[in-house]
Amino acid sequence: MTKLQEDPRIDPSIKKMFGDFCQPARADVSSRDEMLAQLQSLEGAAALANEAAFFRSTASEEIAPSTGLTIRTETFVSSPDGNTVKILFMRPEGDEVLPCVYYTHGGGMVYLSAFDDNYQAWGRIIASQGVAIAMADFRNALLPSSAREVAPFPAGLNDSVSGLRWVHDNAASLGIDSDRLIIGGDSGGGNLALATAMKLNRDGDVHRIKGVYSLCPFIAGKWPLPENPSSIENADIFISINSNCTTHGYGMEAFERQDPLAWPSFAKEDDVKGLPLVVININECDPLRDEGLNFYRFLRGAGVPARCRQMMGTVHATEVFPGCAPDVSYNTANDIAYLARTGR
Repeated sequence: MTKLQEDPRIDPSIKKMFGDFCQPARADVSSRDEMLAQLQSLEGAAALANEAAFFRSTASEEIAPSTGLTIRTETFVSSPDGNTVKILFMRPEGDEVLPCVYYTHGGGMVYLSAFDDNYQAWGRIIASQGVAIAMADFRNALLPSSAREVAPFPAGLNDSVSGLRWVHDNAASLGIDSDRLIIGGDSGGGNLALATAMKLNRDGDVHRIKGVYSLCPFIAGKWPLPENPSSIENADIFISINSNCTTHGYGMEAFERQDPLAWPSFAKEDDVKGLPLVVININECDPLRDEGLNFYRFLRGAGVPARCRQMMGTVHATEVFPGCAPDVSYNTANDIAYLARTGR
């Protein structure tokens, strides 16, 4: 029996959906190339296929209907590399100018795609709250998204920042209000949401966003850490992170130089002063819970407007797997839309 099934805190509907699924633990690696070789092995490919099948099973038209939505794909050219990136764009039908959520998907910055079934369903749920959503399919560091090139930091961040600027600049043609544009994301996408906001802040461009909504942010770069007790308490509940694999995959050099644009837990006050309201959404039974909580406390101490909400009985990124706990997905989507509409 998995730790998820054994834990009395976890919602029974989540246990039912997960069954015996759990990400396999990984041993430390010595380089990004070694991590790539692991993923490309027969064992690695089988584990990824099993994970993809589970993620697909959590999404359906019944739970997240497309009725009443306009859904299309946009593209932009990313700077400074000149690569083309796709955006999955969804909005309620009609001509009303809407607030917009610019969203970066999870996957530790190294894999998954905005076009995966569960992310499409999650996007439909957010759009059903009366806002537009632009889901950027940035370059992953290890496995392709719809962007076939894979590259380590700062490729994904470059794409995320470029996409945000593109959405803001093209607000009129998208039918969105450029003054009500927020950035959001979960897990690795929660990292990118925070890092993108800090990069815009550093570049004097933070006026383009009215808020940041980071779900279960994956921002420490090292696990476990004593200052984040959940990295020990909740280890191996659904996700297995207590190795250096993702850090090597995305940016070990950036971790060693403590670059906050790669690993936002390294941020200093000057990196965040000037940000708009930041919402941190955490899951009770997630190894990443406390790095999100501690970042919220850091923001408050730095004088940044911030709020934090914890979804009890949930595991890492429950919201983006709508079949696990649809009420949780819809509740959080409503809060994201509230931030987009009001900036509060």
